[in-house]
Amino acid sequence: MEAVVADELRNLGYDALHVENGKVTFGADESAICRCNLWLRTADRVRVKMGEFQAETFDELFEQTKALPWPDWIPGDGVFPVEGKSVQSKLFSVSDCQAIVKKAVMEKMKQKYHVNWFEEKGPSYPIEVALHKDRATLTIDTSGPGLHKRGYRRVGSIAPLKETLAAALVLLSRWRADTEFLDPFCGSGTIPIEAALIGQNIAPGMNRNFISEEWTAIPKELWRQARKETHDLALFDLPLPIRGTDIDGHVLEIARHNAAEAGLEGQIHFQKMPVSEVRSSKKFGKIICNPPYGERLGGSQEIATLYREIGKVFSHLDTWSFYILTACADFEKLFGKPATKKRKLYNGDIKVDFYQYFGPRPPKKEDFCQKMQKY
Repeated sequence: MEAVVADELRNLGYDALHVENGKVTFGADESAICRCNLWLRTADRVRVKMGEFQAETFDELFEQTKALPWPDWIPGDGVFPVEGKSVQSKLFSVSDCQAIVKKAVMEKMKQKYHVNWFEEKGPSYPIEVALHKDRATLTIDTSGPGLHKRGYRRVGSIAPLKETLAAALVLLSRWRADTEFLDPFCGSGTIPIEAALIGQNIAPGMNRNFISEEWTAIPKELWRQARKETHDLALFDLPLPIRGTDIDGHVLEIARHNAAEAGLEGQIHFQKMPVSEVRSSKKFGKIICNPPYGERLGGSQEIATLYREIGKVFSHLDTWSFYILTACADFEKLFGKPATKKRKLYNGDIKVDFYQYFGPRPPKKEDFCQKMQKY
């Protein structure tokens, strides 16, 4: 996922990216906090990195935390809870690390504001201390609730896919809004909805708020400009060839509700249909789906039968491309064909693979660029 996030950041105009396991770090001004929270589709959250240093003792952790410029971000009435994690580090007690960081930040704040006690009744500035192999990274969370919480999914199906992962599947497929799109296991509609947001260039954070909108360190004008950009660049009227089908009529009602909440009412065609009946009159298209697998739903024999059926049905769409997410290790054997490409991902704490089957390249549509220019 880090590589996908890095691509998103480059598309937003940010470079000099440092991609690591679980995070992408880059330098930018305060406006990037606004734009990245609004636009990033596959990141979990956006943090301000306050500092990084070696810390093998509590004294080192305290002194180096205290040396950081916390008052540049946190005002005198700011709320600054501290969370922590520690992996392969001498300072393994997370609760002790949290307490020490809290005390160090308070000491730094006392020097700035000349008070001995902070009421902490203002905006929130959640601090995280993350220790990995004795190296401490101190950050402030700018997002609040995770970025996967777009605001449209009030209710979900039995095994919903996280919005950030659904968006990643669509981005990895390189789908464009002039190409037929089908999810034959759409459930509560997350993958088709994320595809529609991408197709119409709608910022995923457009309809939600972020914790840093209340921060005094970020001028309100920056947020106003960033939100204006999301509206200026959105293609709300661009027609979308997106279809989602499912055997469960109840979850399709949820999908329609979620699509309406996302501002996409009528933009996605949802239909009750078993996968065995999936057909298309279109010569080219892309199927992106997250079918049931043993760790989530049903038994192994039922899953095997389903995957064989998927392989049979999809074989009739021989000029289409298929992108299938599953934890089933025998998927290619059951599907009846080796994938063109396979990518390891995680659905929560479940290791999954994204099997990619590339169909023939469709002829270029000269009118698509002209259509995009129209909007």
